[in-house]
Amino acid sequence: MKKNLFRFFVVAIFLVSATTGCTTISHFDQTAYQQVTSVESDALTLMDKAVEDYSIHAKEVEDVNGKLLKAYLYDKNRPKNEVTTSMWELLLNPDGNLYGGFISRWKTESKLGATFVKEAKLKIQQNFDRIAQLESKKIKD
Repeated sequence: MKKNLFRFFVVAIFLVSATTGCTTISHFDQTAYQQVTSVESDALTLMDKAVEDYSIHAKEVEDVNGKLLKAYLYDKNRPKNEVTTSMWELLLNPDGNLYGGFISRWKTESKLGATFVKEAKLKIQQNFDRIAQLESKKIKD
């Protein structure tokens, strides 16, 4: 799964580069970087609580999801930021295997096992980190 996601990101970056000319990606944005690192922390902290009943934490889930949506929309509306946007969409997809899918599963199953939560957090953290790393490697003004 990790190799498939990595390949997807490499192919996505290549395709965007090949089809849009020299300036294919947005410049570094401190706000975007701060948002992704901040919501990563919130999301991972929330995930630890998935061993408890979802209904106890529904408001927290709603709050974190709102922060994630704001960060996603901020990046989505930046010019030449399609690669980052597609990374966010994979992360947030409720039918996928990352954060969105984790939250959907928690809501459906009410509680998740500690081992599953631990393994899911590692995978999800890596994907948040990829978004942050991409942002930090963009051209700084």
